[in-house]
Order: sequence, then C-alpha cells, then structure tokens
Amino acid sequence: MSKPDELLVDVATLVESGQSNQMSLTVVTSGAVITGRLAPEAVWRQRVSEVLTDSARLGEFSAIFTATTPQEGPPTHLHFHVARILQGTVGIPETGGMYRVSIADVSAWTVGDFSYSDH
Repeated sequence: MSKPDELLVDVATLVESGQSNQMSLTVVTSGAVITGRLAPEAVWRQRVSEVLTDSARLGEFSAIFTATTPQEGPPTHLHFHVARILQGTVGIPETGGMYRVSIADVSAWTVGDFSYSDH
C-alpha cells in the first residue's frame, strides 16, 4: 500500500473536524474519476443508513452503517456524497451517489468538482 498524500489527509481531517459537507473534490482512483462533495464519515454513514432503511430489499443492512466506533488517528478514507463517476461526457449516476474511497488509493486529485453540459 502506498503512503497517502499528506495534503489530502489534511483536507479529509478538516472535513471530519468541521462536520462540513461543502468541500468539492475530484479524485482519480484505480482508473476511475470520482467528483463530488466530501462529507464527514458520520454524516455519510447516516445518509447511507437512511437510504438502506427506505429499501424493501436492503433495509437489514442499514444498522451496519450506524453502528460505528470513532476512528482514532487521521482519516483513511474520503466519503463522497452527491458524487459521480465520470465516464466520457456522462456522470454516473446523474443525481449523484455515495462513494467511499481509500485515501491511499488516490493517484491524483484536485479541489472542485466537474460537471458536464449538453451545450
């Protein structure tokens, strides 16, 4: 496993400490480009739990996301919400999804998110 980018860890730490979901970021990880806003892990887990709770088939998994113990040390993952995987001129899904990315697996990143227009 590679050593995580210290600056990216600092960004994630600030998101975690401020409980903010306004930091837009685009990362390249394992060949995929993911763009969206970062969320604190607790907020991300709660939102995933809510989505699963509303699902008739996946509701039983919702508790996994809310039964957590606080992580010690610096963040090891980025938690994206309202995020898309960029594929050519398309963002998947169009409405944005919830993604968890290991900071150690990020090979490139930039502040801000990308969006496409039909024009």
